Amino acid sequence: MSKISVAEAKSHLSELIARSAHGHERFIITRRNRPVAALVSIEDLKVIEQHQERQGLAAVAGSWPDFTEVADALGDIAELRRQGGVGRDVSL
Repeated sequence: MSKISVAEAKSHLSELIARSAHGHERFIITRRNRPVAALVSIEDLKVIEQHQERQGLAAVAGSWPDFTEVADALGDIAELRRQGGVGRDVSL
């Protein structure tokens, strides 16, 4: 991700939006060299939000009393995904 100051982002906003939307570039906007915001495409935002929703469901299910097996199963699934497993064939 490219870092860009707020001042530079303000003066080149249209260009940055086009690069983000069409080129899927991501930008971290900084103020005094500290990150304060990010500019990402809508597609990237959807991926981020979907990831957060999955994490949220796993956290909720894992916190239910007497449902440790659910948390364990979700943890197993998450680990298999990280390892890049292809899973089983479910085609008809």
